[in-house]
Amino acid sequence: MSKPKKSSGGKTGNQHIVSVLVENRAGTLSRVSGLFSRRGFNIDSLTVGETEDASVSRMTIAVTGEERVLEQIVKQLEKLIDVIAVRELEPSSCLRREIILVKIGADEKIRPAVLEIAGIFRARVVDVSQSTITVEATGNLEKLNGLLLLLRPYGILELARTGLVALERGTDVLSVKSAAETK
Repeated sequence: MSKPKKSSGGKTGNQHIVSVLVENRAGTLSRVSGLFSRRGFNIDSLTVGETEDASVSRMTIAVTGEERVLEQIVKQLEKLIDVIAVRELEPSSCLRREIILVKIGADEKIRPAVLEIAGIFRARVVDVSQSTITVEATGNLEKLNGLLLLLRPYGILELARTGLVALERGTDVLSVKSAAETK
């Protein structure tokens, strides 16, 4: 298994981002998330999806907790049979994105203001009814929270978030091939 990247912080506040490549099979998600919950870590965000290889999935896990406990969890993750590679991502050297869908109560009087706010944040209007507008936005946490802050006074009726996805910037790659090379 690949060794976790040593981190000089590896977190935003007490938030850590862990990228895990796993075998794409039943029960893997349960085993991985169970390690976090048994150690008392709150999983702030967990996204899972297939990689370019359908037999491998990437988990992006945002967790809040102490650095020393996270190091233990990473070591235990590396021992799981379904885990191919684990790396804590440094916030300063990774790309982080999330998608949100927000349904706002917006009659014809409020609609222009909501559309203006959506435009400022480069959000897309994906549905309109006589009394609502649904907006889709992609970006980092700060951008999305800023959008929500400005939309809240108009009445957020529903909100759905995908959870965080992240990749390292530049040439660093977490892959099956790079994991095999470090064994």
